[in-house]
Amino acid sequence: MCGICGFLTDQGSPETLTNILAAMNGRLAHRGPDGQGTYCDAFAPGGGAALAHRRLAIIDLVTGDQPLFNETRTLAIVFNGEIYNFQELRQELAAKGHVFASRSDTEVIIHLYEELGPACVSRLRGMFALAIWDAPRRELFLARDPFGKKPLYYAAIPGGLAFGSEPKAVLAHPAVSARLDAEAVAHYLTLQHVPEPSTGFIGLASLPAGHTLVRRDGKTRIERFFRLEYQPKLTGSVDALAGELRERVTEAVRLRLVADVPLGAHLSGGLDSAIVTAVMAGLTGQPVRTFSIGFAEEAFSETPKARAVAQRFGTRHTEFIVGFDEARSVMDAVVAATDMPFADPSALAAWHLCRLTRQHVTVALNGDGGDELFAGYQRYWLDPLADAYARLPRVLTRRLVPWLADRIPARGDVPVEADWRAGLKRLAQAVSLPRAASLVRWGSYFSPTDRLALLRPEFAKAAGPADSVALYEYTAAASKAESPLDASLFADAAIYLPGDLLVKADRMAMAHGLEGRSPLLDSELAAFAARLPVRLKLRGLTGKYLLRRAFVDLLPPGIASQSKRGFGLPVAGWFRGPLREFAHDLLTGGRVTRDVARPEAVAAILDAHAAGRADHGKRLFALVMLELWLRRFF
Repeated sequence: MCGICGFLTDQGSPETLTNILAAMNGRLAHRGPDGQGTYCDAFAPGGGAALAHRRLAIIDLVTGDQPLFNETRTLAIVFNGEIYNFQELRQELAAKGHVFASRSDTEVIIHLYEELGPACVSRLRGMFALAIWDAPRRELFLARDPFGKKPLYYAAIPGGLAFGSEPKAVLAHPAVSARLDAEAVAHYLTLQHVPEPSTGFIGLASLPAGHTLVRRDGKTRIERFFRLEYQPKLTGSVDALAGELRERVTEAVRLRLVADVPLGAHLSGGLDSAIVTAVMAGLTGQPVRTFSIGFAEEAFSETPKARAVAQRFGTRHTEFIVGFDEARSVMDAVVAATDMPFADPSALAAWHLCRLTRQHVTVALNGDGGDELFAGYQRYWLDPLADAYARLPRVLTRRLVPWLADRIPARGDVPVEADWRAGLKRLAQAVSLPRAASLVRWGSYFSPTDRLALLRPEFAKAAGPADSVALYEYTAAASKAESPLDASLFADAAIYLPGDLLVKADRMAMAHGLEGRSPLLDSELAAFAARLPVRLKLRGLTGKYLLRRAFVDLLPPGIASQSKRGFGLPVAGWFRGPLREFAHDLLTGGRVTRDVARPEAVAAILDAHAAGRADHGKRLFALVMLELWLRRFF
């Protein structure tokens, strides 16, 4: 796990370009505390390249420094990630005559590129962001793994292109400026994150997950190399498919246990991380190190469930309790780590969890991806019920029920999944939006209508349509899936997963020099999951049906049967109590109310929440994090 950056250009003196490269690489020091390396080709007409790398040593601790080269040094690579089938590929390439100078997975990639060119990425099983400079062709090749576990950003510069693992590295290039993207901010207010390829900065883009970029002769070409296919559906008995699923999950975990440094696991108390921990315990000969995060507010804390899993498998378990003071203390750090508007409150807890974990291990496995592959979110079974509800008389669905819902006091002292009031208040919004936009229906902080009422007219005009609903509709239609559920899963895997969950996972871990690994997002396992019949993903009100069945005998009682509960933080209570004055002082007269939102709209949100008339905890969190981001970059 590392950080990479560099650029392709035909302008500037060697000394100037070398200094720029050093500045860019310096912004990524937290991603690679174990070393750094640079490479500069001749900057001739037609373009030359500069590559840099920050290293977090995981495999081949002695000879794995980068950049690495092929035998003739005509190809140079910098790489961030892990390739889990590299030993198999190495044997194939050695049989064809390739000579290796290290034991690293990085060197395997460059020799595979010699054989296949850009198509080499289709053979890589793992997580990766990489850059290869092909000197004879004067060509720069970038690639990002199928789900976007590893980030990669780029921007056009005079005479070429700059890239890096994080926006801050690209922004360190003097030809790239921080210019506010109003459309991206509008999407953020609805989605809680900026959807790819946007970043919040005009001219700075994220290379989409599962895509490659080739820059040659002044032209840039971006192509997709991976997509989930939901047809044809797998056949066979439920027991047979459950058995195959268990084998595939076990293989995915086994592949991710290869490391020359200590490993552990993040244990949330949910189904997915429990399965990963259980499989790890069966594959290793010593107790697994597990780490959990909890809250003083017991309604939000799942540490008792995590503790039960830890006791069942005899892990060496460590817990950390987050309070409002710990949450507030890292808000600025989360903004600094993400570089983008980011309003997932669980990032605050993840920051502390990764800090704690890094004190004991260098690699931590997690359960990311299970919900998007196997249909774990409550909204997947709520969507058809909302569709049926929408067919009732409009006087009921658009008037009476919303009127009643507005008069029910908000709680905010329990997770949203456990509060029927929250679902009732969402009904009017759910029936007004299409099923394809499931996340916007049930998870948006500011619906399109609410967002329009919030924004200053001039900012709304600058943002343009910023149609988050249309984004989901277009993506779901591109899935070519026959069932609405599969279309929703495809859209969430393409938008929510790389834009929110994997940004959180990567940035919070790398802020502390920790590598996170996600077995459930193994590309071959994911391809298998996509083709499972819908009835084996969602059955009645039970999501992840087949995944539960495959591991029910292995897990503690109650873990396999528990309903999905998000990793929520008690932000509603915090913003009514200890963080009330902080939010008020920050937002009143700040950048948000000066440039983005109408001051009276923000004041109304603050007042209604403080008085308990509404639960605006997540809205306030989104506005607070936006304010901190604006102050940092503009």
